[in-house]
Amino acid sequence: MTTRLATCSCGQLAARVAGDPIRVSVCHCLACQRRTGSVFAEQARFPRENVTISGVATQYVRTGDEGSRARFHFCPTCGAIVYYEVEGDETFWVIPVGAFADPGFPAPRVSVYEARMHAWVVMPPGIEHIR
Repeated sequence: MTTRLATCSCGQLAARVAGDPIRVSVCHCLACQRRTGSVFAEQARFPRENVTISGVATQYVRTGDEGSRARFHFCPTCGAIVYYEVEGDETFWVIPVGAFADPGFPAPRVSVYEARMHAWVVMPPGIEHIR
């Protein structure tokens, strides 16, 4: 079984995952653009029972473009988000792919909020597109 480690920038907060992600997606919503400081966010979803959290986290609840809420868990020292949960679907932890710092991480299979996607962004072939 594959094991991966996601950490914050300073290493204080970590999420160790066992197994492959249930879903890897890219989100182009404006809230994710602001959260990441990039033009989209990429995240992987794992069943909670496959994730072990260590370290201290601070939480922030954000309301997305269409009213859904997410609770972000970030390092109080360096500020990096290591995991979050989507309100109403608490059976999963969602982990930003960049927190794994693994160029071999599986590619996204779904691209959401493409109506807000920057015109120059090109998604991988075969990805599911959701406007």
